[in-house]
Amino acid sequence: MSSTAFDHTSLGQRVLFGSRAAVENTARAVADLGAERVLLIAGRSSAQAARDVAGTLPVVASVDEVAQHVPADRAASAVALAEGSDADLVLTIGGGSATGLGKAVALRTALPLVAVPTTFAGSEATDVWGITTDGTKKTGSDPRVLPRAVVYDAALTLGLAPRSVAASSLNAVAHAVDGLWAPRADPINRALGTEGLRALVPALQSFARGPADGDDLPLREQLLYGAHLTAVAFASAGSGLHHKVCHVLGGAFGLPHAEMHAIVLPHVTAFNAPAAPDAGARLAELFDGVPAAVGLRQLLADLGGPQALRDVGLHEEDLRRAAELVLPSVPPSNPRPVDVDALESLLRAAWAGDPVDGGGADQ
Repeated sequence: MSSTAFDHTSLGQRVLFGSRAAVENTARAVADLGAERVLLIAGRSSAQAARDVAGTLPVVASVDEVAQHVPADRAASAVALAEGSDADLVLTIGGGSATGLGKAVALRTALPLVAVPTTFAGSEATDVWGITTDGTKKTGSDPRVLPRAVVYDAALTLGLAPRSVAASSLNAVAHAVDGLWAPRADPINRALGTEGLRALVPALQSFARGPADGDDLPLREQLLYGAHLTAVAFASAGSGLHHKVCHVLGGAFGLPHAEMHAIVLPHVTAFNAPAAPDAGARLAELFDGVPAAVGLRQLLADLGGPQALRDVGLHEEDLRRAAELVLPSVPPSNPRPVDVDALESLLRAAWAGDPVDGGGADQ
């Protein structure tokens, strides 16, 4: 008779969810934390949302320059601004780059963080941080970087182009998929990730077709809900092979974060799923029995995003070096043995945009 045993940690975080309620909910979250001097971090693409949401808050300083993968110099400048302005709370409004910079400030200052995401990437629901120095992205987890509160408002995503919605949401899909074979995978985070995928995948399939009445706000709400669940699962399960690959590609080669995740995911899934039959079965169920890697690749194609790493800036001559950089960080718990040649083969298939199958290899 088999037995079940595991050690699971759940992160404590307040979530305020509601369309067209961001102004009210953000003010409530900030007030309930007793903040009187707010550092606002919002990239230029989120400037209007920042003006709308933070207009009545006690903002004492602001940062409007954010960058993917959180360059160390940007982090240092933001920390200095927080300390120099005597801020008592960090508020981020925007995508993963804004959230990531806010996390870097919280990591160094221990200030409470409130996040108002305008994309579907899910960083706001994790205690994972990342800072890039001289082309090397260092990541870690720390309770100080977990936002005390997250304000979700799907209306804030309406200005996000369909291609960006697709790439960002596929990043959320990656959180759940990679979590199925991550180092701390357990029945609870598998359940959260699977439920998140049950929201994300049908919503993305409908998004690819386009809503019949032209109103996609309900789909965006479903995507935000799913993205939150998969991010919570990821925070618990830890980074698996997929995220280790993408951390290297993003930090060392400056590839666009969301698009890179969307391209790489089917190839990592094709590599790992045959050695993780339970994970493969969970994923195939979402695609009506189609092998997980094939279903993910078809979803990417249906959404119209780039399907090859060469299309987002990776050069063929960098593939071996990328494989060598990834290898030391591959989790020992990965369901399939990994060596540098296997990694190079996986990366080459993703670079070329090769088709995938469900049998453990790219076609």
